[in-house]
Amino acid sequence: MKKICVYSGSNPGNRPEYKELAIRLGQVFLQHEIELIYGGSKLGLMGAMAYHILDNGGKVTGVMPRGLFPTELVHERLTRFIEVRDMHERKKTMADLADGFIALPGGIGTYEELFETLSWAQLGIHNKPIGALNVAGFFDPLVSLLQNTVYEGFMRESNMQLLLVATNPQDLVDQMNNYIPPVLGTKWRELPVTPT
Repeated sequence: MKKICVYSGSNPGNRPEYKELAIRLGQVFLQHEIELIYGGSKLGLMGAMAYHILDNGGKVTGVMPRGLFPTELVHERLTRFIEVRDMHERKKTMADLADGFIALPGGIGTYEELFETLSWAQLGIHNKPIGALNVAGFFDPLVSLLQNTVYEGFMRESNMQLLLVATNPQDLVDQMNNYIPPVLGTKWRELPVTPT
């Protein structure tokens, strides 16, 4: 993988571990010459990771909708800045550029991007690896939510394999490099199975 899209908080969060692990993920990107694709902000976990990569000679591409955010949010030292029309184009552009996706702790925007990426994988729109860097158990409730979704019959067990989870950045990137898309079967349980 040469380019990974990272979804993460535009705020730093309440634990120092969040920023520390974002920077450690940046170190892994540098070691493997992986370009960061992200939303283009200089703030929060997003900004911390971008600054670390840029300060150490790595490449960072930011994608931001025109006029949606204050100009002071835009990272001023990006390798490449892509301005797009709206959030839909932003997400599509980042997805098209990336070889894989990683979610760090974040808020509603991070969840929305992660779930859209998972949904696209479930529908077969892409087969790129998707990871969650589980800092201080941040994503434990999300994994439990997905397991409950399976238990309640709204998602197949095989779909759990779409999300790779690790607590160590290098381990997560290794999982992504070795990712083989799972065989999901049909999403819709009420449709008859067609013999092959």
